[in-house]
Amino acid sequence: MLFSFAVIVFGGFAAASLAQTLKLPRIIGMLVAGILVGPFMFDFIDNSVLGISSQLRQTALIIILIRAGLSLDLSDLKRVGRPAVMMSFLPACFEMTGYVIFAPLLFDISRTEAAVMGAVLSAVSPAVVVPRMIKLIDERYGTEKGIPQMILAGASCDDVFVIVLFSTFVTMAQGGSASIKGFADIPISIVLGVLLGALSGLVLYYLFETSFAHGRKIRNSTKVIILIAASFLLMSAESYVKPYVALSGLLAVMAMACVIKRRSAVEVSSRLSEKFSKLWIAAEVLLFVLVGAAVDIRYTAEAGVSAVIIIFTALIFRAAGVYICMLGTKLNAKERVFCIVAYLPKATVQAAIGSVPLSLGLSCGKLVLSVAVLAILITAPLGAIGIDLLYKMCLEKESDNG
Repeated sequence: MLFSFAVIVFGGFAAASLAQTLKLPRIIGMLVAGILVGPFMFDFIDNSVLGISSQLRQTALIIILIRAGLSLDLSDLKRVGRPAVMMSFLPACFEMTGYVIFAPLLFDISRTEAAVMGAVLSAVSPAVVVPRMIKLIDERYGTEKGIPQMILAGASCDDVFVIVLFSTFVTMAQGGSASIKGFADIPISIVLGVLLGALSGLVLYYLFETSFAHGRKIRNSTKVIILIAASFLLMSAESYVKPYVALSGLLAVMAMACVIKRRSAVEVSSRLSEKFSKLWIAAEVLLFVLVGAAVDIRYTAEAGVSAVIIIFTALIFRAAGVYICMLGTKLNAKERVFCIVAYLPKATVQAAIGSVPLSLGLSCGKLVLSVAVLAILITAPLGAIGIDLLYKMCLEKESDNG
């Protein structure tokens, strides 16, 4: 296991440095490193590590979502309003529609199986998008109009929406029927996640403040550990209550961090954010190398040209969905183009659920996995490069006194 972690860290950092030298985003190098050292290529990662890969990836996501919450100004998000809410579901709906319409024409599958494929492929990757939006917030690009805040919030809700729909469509593909409860779970999971996270944030804030008032100051490093442990509890709560009610653990984590930021002094939340940004250096390598390791490169050749066509066709539908979300806003043409590009990347969700239809024995399972793998390899670099290249050209930098 220790050798595997050494391979992940050294391989990830080396590949990230090489990618930077080639003027490419670091995550591309990390994804390629993961594919190379993973079980489908040179197999340098021990099975014990692969067995807990999903938990390790989730831990890395928790770290960046806490930092996202500590960077997100709720007043900015409130100012953005309607577009942020629409971004959490409308682009995914449009993309799924593209798969439902065109996948049966390109492949020998039913509309229901096309809906399963669309649900797997339609989630944006918070692991690619969130750290880049945090960077824009820190550098104050597009913040005056709340553009990175809107994308950050939308991307975090988008996954919840898509995964609930995925469960519903899989049930239908297995011969079951869609229930009203399945669709009702979407707003319920979002609302309950935010409420639980906000309550947890208040409890932790008062814990920190009470300790300070009694002369027992809690060090920022200790607060970081407590926040991570609380996040683990929130994620566990999602699993425990799943048989009874839907709840989004990831949204709860971000809401908890948002409340702590809002309640705490500016210097306190800034120091905590800085601590988590340092943790992200290690977590980023772990996340993307393990995402790459989950990619079975053998399926890309089997996907064929039709898979590439359906991916780009569906992305056009997604772009239309993002554009509609922007209607009525003060965003100019360049800013709208940036929002469309920022909503392209796929990675974490596709790596996590891409193989589920195959494992359930669905006839479309192998095809869904093939298209999911190809979508990661195409859209993760495309979105990451696009964001990195366009943000200075498309977004206005807010002045320090702005």
